[in-house]
Parts: sequence; C-alpha cells; structure tokens
Amino acid sequence: MDYSYIRCGCVSPELSVCDTELNSTKIISKVLEAEKKEIQLLSFPELCITSYTCADLFFQSTLLENALKALKTICDKTKKTSVLCAVGLPVKTNDAIYNCAALIQKGEVLAVIPKTFIPTYNEFYERRWFKPYSENDFPKDYKIDLGFCTVPFGAKIIVEDKTNPDIKIACEICEDAWVTKSPSVTHCLNGATVILNLSASNEVVGKANYRRMLVQALSAKNLCAYIYANAGKDESSTDLIFSGHNLICSNGTVLKESQLFSSNEIIYADIDLEKIAKDRIKTTTFSQCAQENKDSEHYRHISINLKKRNLSVSKNCLTQIPEKHPFVPESSTMRKERCFSVIQMQSEGLAKRLKHIQCKACVIGISGGLDSTLALLVTVKAFKILGLNTKNIYAITLPCFGTTNRTYTNACTLSKNLGTTLVEINIEKAVRQHFSDIKHDESVHNITYENCQARERTQILMDYANKVNGIVIGTGDLSELALGWCTYNGDHMSMYGVNSSIPKTLVRYLVEWFADDFYEQNQVEVFDTLKDILETPVSPELLPSDGKNISQKTEEIVGPYELHDFILYYVLRFGFTPTKIYFLACQTFLGEKIQGDKKTYTKEIILKWLKNFYRRFFSQQFKRSCMPDGAKVGTVNLSPRGDWRMPSDASASLWLKDIEALEEAENRNA
Repeated sequence: MDYSYIRCGCVSPELSVCDTELNSTKIISKVLEAEKKEIQLLSFPELCITSYTCADLFFQSTLLENALKALKTICDKTKKTSVLCAVGLPVKTNDAIYNCAALIQKGEVLAVIPKTFIPTYNEFYERRWFKPYSENDFPKDYKIDLGFCTVPFGAKIIVEDKTNPDIKIACEICEDAWVTKSPSVTHCLNGATVILNLSASNEVVGKANYRRMLVQALSAKNLCAYIYANAGKDESSTDLIFSGHNLICSNGTVLKESQLFSSNEIIYADIDLEKIAKDRIKTTTFSQCAQENKDSEHYRHISINLKKRNLSVSKNCLTQIPEKHPFVPESSTMRKERCFSVIQMQSEGLAKRLKHIQCKACVIGISGGLDSTLALLVTVKAFKILGLNTKNIYAITLPCFGTTNRTYTNACTLSKNLGTTLVEINIEKAVRQHFSDIKHDESVHNITYENCQARERTQILMDYANKVNGIVIGTGDLSELALGWCTYNGDHMSMYGVNSSIPKTLVRYLVEWFADDFYEQNQVEVFDTLKDILETPVSPELLPSDGKNISQKTEEIVGPYELHDFILYYVLRFGFTPTKIYFLACQTFLGEKIQGDKKTYTKEIILKWLKNFYRRFFSQQFKRSCMPDGAKVGTVNLSPRGDWRMPSDASASLWLKDIEALEEAENRNA
C-alpha cells in the first residue's frame, strides 16, 4: 500500500559545457542511483544534456544532433529502470529551436515540453537562440520526430499514473515560474498535482532566498507539489555562477533543499498527494478557479505505470517522519513566534468581547492545572490591553475531595502574584448536600460522583460572575472538546472559552512561553510556580486523594494527549482514513517513550487509543454543538460556528470497522 505517497527527487549532475556524451553518462548514472533509492520521479536541470551556457553554439548542428543522440542513449541505458525522469535539451522543430524538457520512462520518451517564456533581460539572452512556445504555432495534437521516435510536443501535457488518480505530473521550465502568468497555474487548475521545473537560475546575492520563497509560494497557491531542479556549479562560465539550488516543496512547505554549490547529490522526499487532493476539495475557491480556467480540450494526457512502493507500517519507510506534535513547530525560534502569535490572538479576542459588552470583571475557576493557568494568564493580558484593573479578575479556587496541596498551593500563589483577586470556596459541604438530595452513595466513585463536583463548581462560577457583574472565562481546550472530556453544563460551559481552539500539546508550550517571559522580567516566583504547574500530571482531581498524590491521571483514562492531538490533526485537517492515520502514527510514535510514562508505544497501544479517539469523538459531538464562543487561532477548530459542522448523532461504525480490520491484520501478523 502506498498511502498516496510519491517519492520525488531532483539533482544537478556533474557536467561539461557542450559535452553531450559526458553529460548523458552522468545523467544515466543518476537515474540508476534514483532507482536504487526507490525514487519514482526525478527531475534534472534545464538543458542539462548540452548544458545551459552554450550560447551561440546552440546554432551549431553538431550540438543539436548530438543532443538527440544523447537523449537516445539515456533511453537505451535506462530501459530497465522504472523512474520517470525529466531531462533538458534544445530541440529543433518548425524552423526554430526550442528549450525543452523530455519526459522519459522505461527507455521511452513520453513527451517533449517546450519553454513558454524566454527571458531577454539583465544577464539572459535566450531569445537569441530559442523561440518561445505558443500553442497558436502548432496544432493541438502536434508530434515531434526526434529521429528515433515520434512523441507529443507541447506545453499542455499531463502525465498520469494509471492506478493512482492523485498522481498527475506537468512541467514548466525556469522562467515559466518567475512570470506573472506561470504555466503551472493552468496545469494545476487542469488537474496537475506535481509540477516539475527544469531550471538554470544563476546565483547572485539574495537570489536563493527569493527563489525559495517563490517555489514555496507556487506550491502553496496552486496546492501542489513543486520539484525545482537547478543548474549546478559546473554550468558556471564566463560571467555567470550557478549553484545547484534544488528545492522540493509541497503545499507551501519546503520538504527538501540542497546546499548551494553541492552539486551531484540527489535530494528526494516522499510527498503525500492525498493531502493535496484533500486541500483542493476543502478549499472550494480552488475548484471555482479551475472551473473558470478549464482548458481540458487543449490538454493531452499520457498514462503510465509508476512503480508501486509497498509502504510498511513499521518505522523508517518515509524520508520525513510526520511531526510528532503537528500543532507545535519543532524549531524553538518558530515555536516562540507561534506562541506569541497565539497568545496575542487569545487575549485580543477576549479584550474585544469585554469591550463590546462593557464588562470590567472576569471570573475563572483555577485548579493549579495547565488549562486554567493559561486562561488566567491570557485574561490578565487582555485586562492589560484594555487598561483594566487585574483585581477585577476573580480567580476562584474550589477545593473538594481530590484536590492536592500541590495544585491548591500553585493556584493560590499564581493568582496572588498576578495581581488578581483570589477567592476560595470549598465545595465539599455543597456536594455532600447534593449527594443527599439525589440519594447518591458517597462511597460510589462513579460518573455521578465526579460530575456533581464539576457542575457545582460551574454553578458557583456563574453565580459569582453575576455578583461581580462579570463573565465566566472557560478553561477547556481543543483536545478535551475532541474527546468530550468535560462535564456537560459543568466545565463544558462558560461565557467565553479562551482555550477552545488550543490543543493540549500547545497549551504546555504557551504556559512555558509565559514562564520564560516572567523570568526575563525577573518575576522569579511566578516563573517557579509555572514551572511546577508544567511538571504536574494532567488531572481533573475529582477522585479522593491523600492530599499529596494525584489519584486520577487523565491520560491513563483517555490516552496520551500527544497521540490524540496527532490523530485529531489528521482527522480534521485532511480527513484521512483510520488506516492512513495508523500508518502515520506508527511512523512517528512506534518505539517512542510515552509522555509521562515508562512504557513505549507499540502497535497495540496506538490502535487502542485510535479506536478510543473515534468512539469518543463521534459520541461526544453534542457537547461541541452548543459550546461557547472562543477565538479560532489555528487551522483546526471544533466550534460549530468557526469551523466544524457535524451531526450530533452520526455513527462511527464505518471508522471503527476500519480499525477493527487493522486489529485483525495485526493479530494475523503477530
């Protein structure tokens, strides 16, 4: 099973200017190397058979004829390979010379694609030698005679895999990417998902950054994979320097990038084309543009059989392991930027709500846990934005049967040091009265026992907000909403949920960002308190404890949040099947230590929590259907108004059957 991945590569091979025989030998060796690396699609640079810097020698018949001979040699020597490769060469036809890319597979030329935009400015003089391609100069079904074969010739050609409808490959050449109306835009609107660019972009100061940004942007706006193969350092001649700056991008992300002047090394990446297909479906304006720019009658489609890769569930079969925490950037610099941005959005969203309703007081139930800590920190920041007195933030601690000294102390210390008003209301008597009213045996520690506490807390918070003419700030996060890990009309309810689109894995880093900020401000006591909160196990603290040790750890009940956040991302962002998410999770987690546990992830553990996620996600939608307002800060959100619309009574049977089939397969293989 290939899970809709395609392995794409590009390379700037060693070459010699005008030496087609040597150049073809180097190209062949790279195709053979690519075959060993299981690369399915490989792009070479512009005019790589002759070299780009031949100048007026392009007019020489000897060079043009030997370029075609070299192309035939490449075909003959790669017959036994299955790699689809693109090589560049000059081709004479229709009384003109065209700068072209030849697509080759299994020893056959599939098509020849000419360059549309020919630069003649600054250091470029291409129009001196090459004619720009125009479809007006050729009939739609035009074929070119290469001497050893006759093949389709034209810019509007898409190569498709017979068995995978997501694989549709088109081509453009160098300048085509740099112009306002790139051919790749039209290619993508007519179905292409992978764009090859054979390039000879010379190097000047600052150009590499611009080139990277350009290729990223093309892959982002066209929702495609973009493979950019640039001329290497051996092209450097006379006044121009080339660096072999190669790029593989997918949907705005750089997957692989070569070092400048490091020619001859193949870079390659596994690209998930299902991601691209799903994004095109979800981004409805893409299909609108496609409909308005449909040019299907001018496109020619060539069907091929790409060699299939049977990807194993076991680790290390992809070039890039999926990010363990997709909501959290791996780079510490980017992570700090992300945290700053998210906190700004959270606090500005709350500030807008407070300003709109002319409210100058907020009530927050604080537990000494991560979520309520973040909500309190964000509320303090919102008050500072509005110039309000933080004494009007009422941080209410509501100890009961499961409260430990550690969480209680941290909640109180943090509240005092942030300049908020700390209020303590012990709810034990009220909860016991409620047990008596509904005739519940206090020794039975079931869901009733737990939820009575949660709802009592919410009732007090709501009533206290009425008393101080304020609003209740919700503390629940995105991960809890996904799993339904909240008490309906208990902690599920508030008047504004500042954390509602923050996944648990990100909550931790946001609190850490605040901790570092307080450290820089020399507020050491706040820093120390936040650090201890970060080290405290996640718990609702609803079951009795000895006052020291937390008796109820959330992740032992619902599963590791880092795994659930991973699953949530791929369920909501791309709508992947459980089978594919299981494959990705195995690539990422298998053998890794479970956060806060001595165990490591096994296939059985991943499947167990995958099934648990789907069961809870489907059964708990009714809680999300009436969740309070809260700012959407990321691409994934569960608000029925902001992003996610799902019937509360949808059946999970199709998804669970998929997981059961996985379990059966794993049992057979055990």
